[in-house]
Amino acid sequence: MRLLWALLCLWPLAQVALASRVRTRRELGPGLYEHGVYDAGGSYCQRGDVCCLGRDDGCAVPYHDTLCYCDLFCNRTISDCCPDFWEYCLGIPAPFPKAPGCARAGRSYPTGATYRENCNLCTCSPAGQWQCEDHACLMDGELIDAINRGNYGWRAANYSQFWGMTLEDGIRHRLGTFRPSPTVMNMNEMHMNMDSNEVLPRHFDAAAKWPGMIHEPLDQGNCAGSWAFSTAAVASDRISIHSMGHMTPALSPQNLLSCDTRNQRGCSGGRLDGAWWYLRRRGVVTDECYPFTSQESQPAAQPCMMHSRSTGRGKRQATARCPNPQTHANEIYQSTPAYRLSSSEKEIMKELMENGPVQAILEVHEDFFMYKSGIYRHTPVAEGKGPKHQRHGTHSVKITGWGEEQLPDGQTQKYWTAANSWGTAWGEGGHFRIARGVNECEVETFVVGVWGRVSMEDMPHK
Repeated sequence: MRLLWALLCLWPLAQVALASRVRTRRELGPGLYEHGVYDAGGSYCQRGDVCCLGRDDGCAVPYHDTLCYCDLFCNRTISDCCPDFWEYCLGIPAPFPKAPGCARAGRSYPTGATYRENCNLCTCSPAGQWQCEDHACLMDGELIDAINRGNYGWRAANYSQFWGMTLEDGIRHRLGTFRPSPTVMNMNEMHMNMDSNEVLPRHFDAAAKWPGMIHEPLDQGNCAGSWAFSTAAVASDRISIHSMGHMTPALSPQNLLSCDTRNQRGCSGGRLDGAWWYLRRRGVVTDECYPFTSQESQPAAQPCMMHSRSTGRGKRQATARCPNPQTHANEIYQSTPAYRLSSSEKEIMKELMENGPVQAILEVHEDFFMYKSGIYRHTPVAEGKGPKHQRHGTHSVKITGWGEEQLPDGQTQKYWTAANSWGTAWGEGGHFRIARGVNECEVETFVVGVWGRVSMEDMPHK
């Protein structure tokens, strides 16, 4: 009984202390008008129809990332009144000048407010005007419309994964193959034996000739690593074909990005000859074993999680478990030295048809990012918008076939089919077609083939 009496005596004191603590917290809260009101024209009290006499903390309404009040207690030295408290609740002018603000879509915004217009940030200036950056955007509605209105032979589309990126961002983060050095460009070409009257088919698709052995396009994200993706893609297909389907590995671009560091820059770009050197001398595991994680270009490269050691006769084996703990198969796959093909259209076709997909460098221009379907040719649509809207950079892709189309004017348009590394939502299921036989965007300038290192012991024996 004595304990109950003591608790009852303490209850009013606790209530006073609690009220005091709440009051203190509110009194020490930051004033909304110390450094200028965020939203001088906001009708917060009016919208909620809350005006309270005296002190009533219930008279609060959400205000940006805090609360503002519509009771008389808010009207103090460091005020936390709602912007319309004086006019709506007291019927007197506010004790501060209203900021001019900026109008947009029928609403007013305070000085310093921002919004994003595609890749450009717009800020409300003290003069009451929106001031916007003037970057060239990767997705440009005017260019898309101009391409689709023109007779260019292909259609453009607006890709959500590219929306909000500048053209500079696209060139820097979505490509990533260094142009081959003069020494590499001058390497001897391997010529195919062809009769002068040899006729090649009008259409060819590697996936149709080698079903189950041609791998689907991956997505390099904002990692400038096309050097690793195209190399892994071509090697995956070639090993599958040369092992007659006994091995169908989807090789790991991440293995190359993280471990091939000699004169390479991971997600900031790399060289094709360096990638093929690594695949020959060190080898890589599958994408399942070492999955892709470098979605963004990062200043610090991710550490290598997979090393290999020699087992003799040029073969190698892994010295670590798979970075993906759900996978135990950490077999190392290697290639023979890569070889450069002639830039002859017919020789590239014959190599592709006999030995599988080939790797090619591609000079990517601003309009290529918007490609949706058809036979791509670089268009002049950006020329009228000025130099900053015309950019290009070096990329690398996997050529998987060819074909031709009859145009409305009766002419025949020849094309290559190639796999990109921007995911299957881009282009024609991750692929694109590009004009053939005219070295469009330098696609026939530097073409590489390779053999998978496959021996009889790699084949299953019955």
